[in-house]
Amino acid sequence: MAAITIIGGHGKIALLLAPLLIARGDTVTSIIRNPDHAAQVAATGADPVVFDIERGSVEQFTAALQGSDAVVFSAGAGGGNPQRTYAVDRDAAITSMRAAEAAGIRRYVMVSYLGAQTDHGVPEDNSFFPYAEAKAAADAALRASDLDWTILMPGRLTLDQPTGAIDPVARRSGDNPGTSRANVAMVAAAALAMPSTIGEDIPFTDGDVPIEQALA
Repeated sequence: MAAITIIGGHGKIALLLAPLLIARGDTVTSIIRNPDHAAQVAATGADPVVFDIERGSVEQFTAALQGSDAVVFSAGAGGGNPQRTYAVDRDAAITSMRAAEAAGIRRYVMVSYLGAQTDHGVPEDNSFFPYAEAKAAADAALRASDLDWTILMPGRLTLDQPTGAIDPVARRSGDNPGTSRANVAMVAAAALAMPSTIGEDIPFTDGDVPIEQALA
């Protein structure tokens, strides 16, 4: 049983992840920005905490994470606003890592995307460029940290039903059959319970290999 904090608790993946964790006996705190989302988050069994990750200091973030055994960063600005993309997907993510270290939390799981890397190749005039830059910076900071990290790198996200099976073979970001958010939630839950995933990038799409077998 572990106390897990999900950052970005109202996101589609987070709303699917919380019940999985609670069902196996973990306790879940879900950090959200909008208090109007608290009831929906609470319905998953998680404890909603309203905290603006864009504006919170390391000290404030540390206080919000206190008492957790692990952190899952599943927040995202959602694109469309480059300034906010950098603020959430890069700056807030890095602040949360520093806060986790300050709070004495070792375990940290980042939800990134398939193809995330510093040499991502996305042109500067492409609307995806800020997101690619932000995620590359956040992932690099996590790898350089002292945390027990895992970076999940799912392909194109879909609303398909969970299958519990993935393709763990790394694919180019533009060449994948998609990844259901429900499977991403299942991979996150499995990774938290598997120390063998510490220090690993996990690229995947939906596929035919049972999740625990793929992660092992």
